Amino acid sequence: MKIVIAPQAFKGSISALEVSKAIQEGVINVFPNSEIILCPVADGGDGTLETLVESSGGSINETTVTGPIGSPVRALWGAMGDQKTAVIEMARTSGLALLTLDERDPLNATTFGLGEIILSALDAGFRDFIIGIGGSATNDAGAGMAQALGIRLLDKTNTEIPVGGAALQNLRTIDISKLDNRILNSDFQVACDVNNPLTGPEGAAAIYGPQKGASKQQIDILDKALSNLSSVIKKDMGKEVSEIPGAGAAGGLGAGIMAFMNGNLRTGVDIVLDKVGLDALLDSADLVITGEGALDFQTVYDKAPIGVAKMAQKKKIPTIAISGMLGKDFHVVHAHGIEAAVSLTNGPMSLEEASNNAYNLIKECAEESLRLISVGMKLNK
Repeated sequence: MKIVIAPQAFKGSISALEVSKAIQEGVINVFPNSEIILCPVADGGDGTLETLVESSGGSINETTVTGPIGSPVRALWGAMGDQKTAVIEMARTSGLALLTLDERDPLNATTFGLGEIILSALDAGFRDFIIGIGGSATNDAGAGMAQALGIRLLDKTNTEIPVGGAALQNLRTIDISKLDNRILNSDFQVACDVNNPLTGPEGAAAIYGPQKGASKQQIDILDKALSNLSSVIKKDMGKEVSEIPGAGAAGGLGAGIMAFMNGNLRTGVDIVLDKVGLDALLDSADLVITGEGALDFQTVYDKAPIGVAKMAQKKKIPTIAISGMLGKDFHVVHAHGIEAAVSLTNGPMSLEEASNNAYNLIKECAEESLRLISVGMKLNK
């Protein structure tokens, strides 16, 4: 029997690789002679950096960069074991979590630090990039990132505009002559799980501005600034990005990466599953085991277990899921390829107790699940 184990991390408790190892122990206790493939996965959100680095034998690097409001921050980025792929989460350079409520400044917050960390990875020899863009504090459409990479954003007097989203109102010319030429020889895969356009009532400023501290008046300023940027991009670069689904992600960063770096926006889980090569690993498999911390109705919206199950379903391989808890309407996952879902808790316990004992609970849950499969196999003989 060939079994592919492909869970994501149980957030705040145990890494995807450790979940995989725990499930493996449980499987071996029932089917000791089975062929087991470990393939930890992620969905492009929290934990993606650690999962891809840990599962590939890579390393974590640290670079001091410009934070969202100008103060230096120490940001981590990942080098995958292939020594070609850098994994970057923009939230670590320009994220909302880096600021207190009083520090939020959507008019002036910048993605400059994201550009700086990309430069660090380029200097280290990396040319393939996976960039997660959730959790931004910014609304500058990647303008700060572009400036850090050498692009000049000029006003009507040919003077460089300051950083921040509001300054884009005064943009008149985009000069790419000084763009770091290594960008043109690199590939940027952007984990983007929203479909918002750049501007308008469903755009970056209107939908996500309030959570970054923007007032109604500031939202109007930022929306007009993004609209002006879009027009200048079309004029100077010949690219129309404003209506592309996902252009409004992360304060317009989706549009900026497409325009300035020819980036490719995809769902996070698709990027990760391609990078770890899950499709090939599934060949001739008899069973897939996936999982996440909480399985519920939200899981079907491009979360990693569903991505795994759909890929397995195409090859007619059954998938089961192990979860820390089974939440509201979890049964909807059955219509998306997960044929059975089980919770690892085996009695009344607090979240802290479950988290502290996660490895053993996952191992025991996997073992009991496989014992049920073993019984079914005996009954079918």
